[in-house]
Amino acid sequence: MIVDERYTTYLNSLYPELDEGLDNIRREARANFVPIIRDETINLLATLIRMNQPKRILEVGAAVGFSACLMASVARDANIVTIENYEPRIPIANNNIKNMGFENRITLIEGDATEVLPTLDGPFDFVFMDAAKGQYINFWPEIKHLTKDGGIIVTDNVLQDGDIIESRYAITRRNRTIHKRMRDYLYELTHDKGYTTTILPLGDGVSISVKGKK
Repeated sequence: MIVDERYTTYLNSLYPELDEGLDNIRREARANFVPIIRDETINLLATLIRMNQPKRILEVGAAVGFSACLMASVARDANIVTIENYEPRIPIANNNIKNMGFENRITLIEGDATEVLPTLDGPFDFVFMDAAKGQYINFWPEIKHLTKDGGIIVTDNVLQDGDIIESRYAITRRNRTIHKRMRDYLYELTHDKGYTTTILPLGDGVSISVKGKK
């Protein structure tokens, strides 16, 4: 927990309830330990979508389709492409998308994003990344290519439950590669002159990058 849990609990209590369909997906996902976005991230994502009303959205990391359905419900005219690599979740995501009535607006592509991203036709107005954290730095070149001028890129889980500020020697050996790659990714985001980026200590850390207009 990056922010004191008391603040998070209080603020989350202020937000309106999700509609029944989205709430059902959220409850089932959490009951089965599927890593979906946290409540505070739900509200941030919904706010950003409402502010910008993107027409084409790209998501990297569909899981069971919760965040794709959330974005589709907020941006009512948007078409969404979402990518998922974990095969057991594909039928669950497709079923959730169908039950929400978004099968004509959400296209789920199964595969490794490093292989799928180069095959996509851009540009996208809005990109949401919520996949394997150690791969963000590898996705970045293609994500930049696929994002339109003025487009927004949101990345979840960038602070690694606070571990990002620790020395690599304080990180367990098996997590050091991910730790380094995330630090490299955050450096790229904040030092790329084509983008304006802010990083929020919300949920497990969220970065928001806006691509400059030529």
